[in-house]
Amino acid sequence: MAFRSFLDFAPNRPINKDLPPHYIRLLAYLVSGLILTAGILSGDLLSTLWWTPLFAVGYPLLTHLLTSKLRQENPSSINSLLVLVDTVLCGGSFVMLGFNPAICLFLFLIVCAGTISIGGVFGWILCLCSLTLGTIASLVILGPPALTFAQPSLMTLTTGLLGTTFYVSVLGYFTFRQAATLIRMQNELSERQKESANLSRKLSKYLPPQVWGSIFSGQTDVKLQTQRKKLTVFFSDIKGFAEISEELQPEALTDLLNSYFTEMSRIALKYGGTIDKFVGDAILIFFGDPASRGQKQDAIACVSMALEMRKKMKLLRQQWKKEGISKPLQVRMGINTGYCTVGNFGAETRMDYTIIGREVNLASRLESVAQPGEILIAESTYNLVRDVIMCRDRGQINVKGFTKTVPIFEIVDHRKELGATQSFLECELDGFSLFVDIDKIRNYDKDKVVESLEEAAKRIREKLIV
Repeated sequence: MAFRSFLDFAPNRPINKDLPPHYIRLLAYLVSGLILTAGILSGDLLSTLWWTPLFAVGYPLLTHLLTSKLRQENPSSINSLLVLVDTVLCGGSFVMLGFNPAICLFLFLIVCAGTISIGGVFGWILCLCSLTLGTIASLVILGPPALTFAQPSLMTLTTGLLGTTFYVSVLGYFTFRQAATLIRMQNELSERQKESANLSRKLSKYLPPQVWGSIFSGQTDVKLQTQRKKLTVFFSDIKGFAEISEELQPEALTDLLNSYFTEMSRIALKYGGTIDKFVGDAILIFFGDPASRGQKQDAIACVSMALEMRKKMKLLRQQWKKEGISKPLQVRMGINTGYCTVGNFGAETRMDYTIIGREVNLASRLESVAQPGEILIAESTYNLVRDVIMCRDRGQINVKGFTKTVPIFEIVDHRKELGATQSFLECELDGFSLFVDIDKIRNYDKDKVVESLEEAAKRIREKLIV
């Protein structure tokens, strides 16, 4: 297992190259060498320790040269390892110096200031531990030294104070430089984040919110890939839009379309629909991807959306009439549920998140045969929503690409919205099916309908009696 640098844990790790960790180390050894030299010249240290200042200058230079190549490959680990060895040597030097109070204190301050500036609190604690281990190991190897507590000379105190102050000041200056650099980087990062967020908000308007959200959350990868899913597909367009586009000025037509798409999009997002595209005055929306609440709930949400869109069109027609658009605009809609291919289509450099398949074509076909203001659904959708949505049976139609005729139904409204005055009666049990649309019964057929109902009721009663 590779040595893990305590620099990796340091919150205040150096962020510029003004004073890298190995330069801090060299400066610490240089100041320590000056203090040792002053101690020897003043007589505070034994003359036999003449070699210690030379070691303090030569050792860091030698290790710096020997580890230069390794430091390029893994600077944090090498620097941390060297600092740990340095603190072990410092602990050993305390024993060799006979625990001279003044000099040991200056060396200790240099070690603390250097290690905390390089490795933070964690590095400082680790280095204190290694310093303690170095001291204990030296006591075991060299034995207890002869302790001297003589008052330090003025030369030693002056050199120690000036050297330590200079070292700490240099560290403080470059820490200030690093803090200023960090603040500048944070400000730049904040500005870039604001720019990125602003750009993301702009780009999100070109994608459905569900797709945009799944991409940014990592759930969807931006690459050419598709999948098969059972979706509920919605198509709509404005009946007679081509004619009115010839009458209106381009600016007025643009305002009309934008207001229409804005209101329809708001309703689609309210019900969780994925807006695929706008084509002229047509809208393609699907439910069930990227997120699905289940086939039944997706279908109910789609039909509920269509009903609210139809109601909203009544208000828009009144608004457009006030703006001088006298010709009434009606929306026709088609809905189908089935398996579609959904995903990213196109090229690696330009993709479109959309759906294709026979079921999509059927939804488009239903929209094209619907009357103004009608919502037509296929039988697959009807079977999912029939218990909460009142529908009219509209028979069957021939659709290109389908070998058999396709049963279709017209959406009326939510059953709970129809109330006691509803014109529909519907009941289906084993052996019994009833669907009555009172508004569609003609006067001259009324007696025949009543007669059929009474005959059916009579035969059911007789069967129950027996």
